[in-house]
Amino acid sequence: MPVPTSADEHPPLPDIAALLTDQTSACSAARDAIAAGGEVIFWDGPVPASQHVGVFRIRLRSIERHGDTALGLDESIQILRQHGDEPVRTGCVTSRSVTSTLFLNADATQLLACGGVKREAPKEP
Repeated sequence: MPVPTSADEHPPLPDIAALLTDQTSACSAARDAIAAGGEVIFWDGPVPASQHVGVFRIRLRSIERHGDTALGLDESIQILRQHGDEPVRTGCVTSRSVTSTLFLNADATQLLACGGVKREAPKEP
């Protein structure tokens, strides 16, 4: 499993909120989460885009089964398919209500896709 990066090991990442320019329908939720103080982390080392496709199809089905709302995952899966075996850096934006996965090019200068899940409040019986 990839290890989270630290500022000492790698040069600083670009302004992630500025990179979230509506590549998918999840970008605005990720921008809002960052603006509200959400945590942004990235993992070391790129992984081929194609390796993420199956994982995120399974996650999409799981999200739907649990009654949460998927944000931009269908779009992200299609974008990752188009990038085939190109290396992709992954990161995550987490807040109380939204978790978004970010997919950037290998040198982390361009956001390719963003998909996430909006956690719904528990339903009362």
